[in-house]
Amino acid sequence: MDALAGLLDGPRARGAFLLRMVMEPPWAVRIEDRAPICLMSVRRGTACIVPPGGGEPVLLGPGDVAVVRGPDPYTVADAPGTTPHALIGPGGICTTLHGRPLSQDMVLNVRTWGNAVDGATAVLVGTYLLDGEISRRLLGAVPPLLTVPADARTRPLLDLLDAEIAQDEPGQRVVLDRLLDLLLIAVLRAWFSRPGADAPAWYRAMGDPVVGMALRLLQDDPARPWTVASLAARAGVSRAGLARRFTELVGEPPMAYLTGWRLAVAADLLRESDATVEAVARKVGYSTPFAFSAAFKRVRGVSPQEYRGGTPGHHLDLPDRQRTLPPESLPGRLTP
Repeated sequence: MDALAGLLDGPRARGAFLLRMVMEPPWAVRIEDRAPICLMSVRRGTACIVPPGGGEPVLLGPGDVAVVRGPDPYTVADAPGTTPHALIGPGGICTTLHGRPLSQDMVLNVRTWGNAVDGATAVLVGTYLLDGEISRRLLGAVPPLLTVPADARTRPLLDLLDAEIAQDEPGQRVVLDRLLDLLLIAVLRAWFSRPGADAPAWYRAMGDPVVGMALRLLQDDPARPWTVASLAARAGVSRAGLARRFTELVGEPPMAYLTGWRLAVAADLLRESDATVEAVARKVGYSTPFAFSAAFKRVRGVSPQEYRGGTPGHHLDLPDRQRTLPPESLPGRLTP
């Protein structure tokens, strides 16, 4: 398992919010959904993204892909100066800027939304609604807004997503979730590998024959009782040599990296499985639930039980009403 695969393998899209937005200028949409990450790709026309924090607007053309990292709000428009006419809040709730429900006025077809059926601009939108802990290490390494120009590696996935997004077949949500995952991986891989990329230290370190092997060993088997000595023996170098080179390339010592990785895996298991705290502790290499709980609280600030229960500030959840009602019964919700 390589670094990128390891970080994306745990949290996967589950009921992601996907739609095709079709617009005729002038148009602008303010996004305040607090989603952890959103992908957008223009299929025809152009679109402008005013990034979180009000940075320089970024223009997207056909085939370009943008990744916006939440939770800060941003605007998507035909031009930087266009005043937003719609606001999208948590859970895909769409209103005017004054709070009037709006989405039903703009539903054009299955997962298709906009102000004109044959609008000059069409944009594919895929939003991850839940914040996955393993991906946090990865997402923390990317800027609030990154773009990848039209590329032969992403084009087939975009074509397939475009073809599938308006279908209403059995199992369609699962198909769309997996396509979104593949697109995210392809885009991030292209972004990290571009010339002059400021890739995170752990990603660059994977290319080192010694440190890369050590990283793969730790990621593939976090439950193993690793020591610097045992890790160095497997990598075929001295303990001091591994510790020095690992810290130099990754930015932290091997055992510190292992602790962070174990707790990231554990956080995902707590949220995405029914495993007991004791079982999670064993899966990530802690001999007792007490030792695991102490380490988890020291790093995360809450106990494993509190984290699983959804302590505010650690996870993006839809309100209870949105979780229990079907999408079509939510007033103002964009129908995915």
